[in-house]
Amino acid sequence: MTTPRLSAHIESFSYPDGTIALSDIMIDVERGEFTGILGSNGSGKTTLLKVMDGLIKDYRGRVLLDGEDIRGLSPTRIYRKMGLVFQNPDDQLFAHTVFEDTAFGPRNMGFAETEVAERVRGALREVDMEDHAGKSIHNLSFGQKKRVCIAGLLAMGHEILLLDEPTAGLDPMGEYRMMELLTRLNRESGVTIVMATHSVDLVPVFLHRLHILSRGRIARGGTPEEVLTAPAEMSDVKLRLPHIAELIYRLKHEDKLPFDRVPLTIGEARREIVERLARGEDKKK
Repeated sequence: MTTPRLSAHIESFSYPDGTIALSDIMIDVERGEFTGILGSNGSGKTTLLKVMDGLIKDYRGRVLLDGEDIRGLSPTRIYRKMGLVFQNPDDQLFAHTVFEDTAFGPRNMGFAETEVAERVRGALREVDMEDHAGKSIHNLSFGQKKRVCIAGLLAMGHEILLLDEPTAGLDPMGEYRMMELLTRLNRESGVTIVMATHSVDLVPVFLHRLHILSRGRIARGGTPEEVLTAPAEMSDVKLRLPHIAELIYRLKHEDKLPFDRVPLTIGEARREIVERLARGEDKKK
């Protein structure tokens, strides 16, 4: 049995005022997985990512990075493997140009300037920002800024990305391009990704595993098909089904149409509907 790349087994974490923020968390992230943490605003997603990244340490439990307790690792050892992309890229970017911002991490790690330049070019190429290397950070779009944040982590050699609402603030095309980028990094470059989001329609298309976080607890986890079940259960955790799943669920349970399963994506729904229509035609014959 292989050791998970990242394990978060958190008994509890409380804010300074005594409010319990996280409890009974058990998440194991395998090498190469694209894992989602789905929750409504205030569910504890950002806090959980900060605990997983080693930014918050005063919790009961353990977070293991490649089998080692993260509280016993130096920041340098953590950030050689893993990094967190904040929801607002302006909280993370500070250099004047794209190149300089992406180069900051590798330079701090002590790499020679030729190695820094090579890492920066490779990272910017990975996020489709190579042609913007000399551009001012202030002249980038919101989505481009998020890509530069990701490039900064890749340039340091990060194999694990923790992302806090990576599509927040983006228009629909920007959302699609961001998820396309993350999927490519995951599937082609082998980057392990943990993404916190409240966007339920993105989840079934891209993720291997999903955990629903509600009031600081994991309500359930598994594949998207196992987790996204019925409208009432989703409502209990202040979420909804993906729009296409909601439609097919109601057609099946309220209009009694003979769907075998509730698909989660447009592609799955299309195949299911075509199959139902084909069966109907066969019966007529």
